[in-house]
Amino acid sequence: MVSKTSPQKSQSVAELLQPIDVKTHPLVKITAVLCMGISTIFFPSLWLGASFLIIIIIVSLPCHLIKGIFKLFCGFGLPLVIMLVFIQGGFADGNKTLIVNILGFNLWLEGTLHALRITSAILVFLTSFYIFNSTTPPIIFVRSLQQIGVPQKVNYLILASLNVVPQMQRKMAIIKQAQAARGLSTRGNIIKRCKAFIPLLGPVVMSSLTDSLERGITLETRGFGLKGVRVTHLRKLPFTRRDFWLLLGTITFFIITIVLTVLWNEVWR
Repeated sequence: MVSKTSPQKSQSVAELLQPIDVKTHPLVKITAVLCMGISTIFFPSLWLGASFLIIIIIVSLPCHLIKGIFKLFCGFGLPLVIMLVFIQGGFADGNKTLIVNILGFNLWLEGTLHALRITSAILVFLTSFYIFNSTTPPIIFVRSLQQIGVPQKVNYLILASLNVVPQMQRKMAIIKQAQAARGLSTRGNIIKRCKAFIPLLGPVVMSSLTDSLERGITLETRGFGLKGVRVTHLRKLPFTRRDFWLLLGTITFFIITIVLTVLWNEVWR
């Protein structure tokens, strides 16, 4: 006897196993980011944050974002761990259990665990939002907010805020190339780079102001903010069954974490 699997069941399983940047709805992703970050902040144990970081690393593999994740770990996480462990592990109130004494410096267990928990919460927020920002175009995220009834002006403010840094970086790169073509040296030691950076500020600021003015004129010509007008969209953003189960599982896990946190605090009060 050869068992046959229905095509519908095989398709649903394949959809669940697809990478997060292929099928997952933006609202599901931002909900997961907020739930993981908030639960890591309030949960009194370090293991939840460490588990989330392992999950984030696994999720980043099919999205090809593991290089950026490790850059965040090494460039931001490692210095933060060293600083907080030195401050909290050595000088925080409530330190009772001595770990080691290094040349007269006492490192305590309670402060070290607290420092690692703070660092894990910050890294969970940072790395999960990095994955969300890398796998979700801002316009798609704003489109998902429109689906749940967020006003257009609020959506525009969010979209403009998310685009301001990439636009400034692109403008800076273009103006830097133009200045280099005119003979301005942008390489050398830190003093030469600062001197070369100052002439770039004027064109970048002026071009940003010009872009803002042109964007405002474009919005007016397209009838932005008109009331009583049915808004249409070229691209549909469906909320699939996979998104529903992922959202339900995320919210359920968040509620369980909050309940366990309350019970933990009641027991160890």
